[in-house]
Amino acid sequence: QVHLVESGGGLVQAGGSLRLSCAASGRTFSSYTMGWFLQAPGKKREFVAFISWSGSSTYYADSVKGRFSISRDNAKNTLYLQMKSLKPEDTAVYYCAATDRRTVITGRLGTEYRYWGQGTQVTVSS
Repeated sequence: QVHLVESGGGLVQAGGSLRLSCAASGRTFSSYTMGWFLQAPGKKREFVAFISWSGSSTYYADSVKGRFSISRDNAKNTLYLQMKSLKPEDTAVYYCAATDRRTVITGRLGTEYRYWGQGTQVTVSS
């Protein structure tokens, strides 16, 4: 069992930056592949990025490549999402998610993740 709590969301102007954090508690954080997903109002949940248990592998949705960066600090049990050059279309609730590194296949599907945080709102004004 792992408990995830996101923070760092807020209101920012287009072109601005935010850094989201996801604090994990429970079983060993380094056992998990971690991901970020977003859900905009009235839309389905979308993949944003994932990072392997060691941090050596990352993958991004095309919509955020070059603007967002996922990272983790296993010593601090924390996952991060650095977001730059934010656009109004990035407005959404952002969720972190965890799954056992031994069972993950693609890391890009929400159905692969067992544990989810409560989400943090990111609003980008034009």
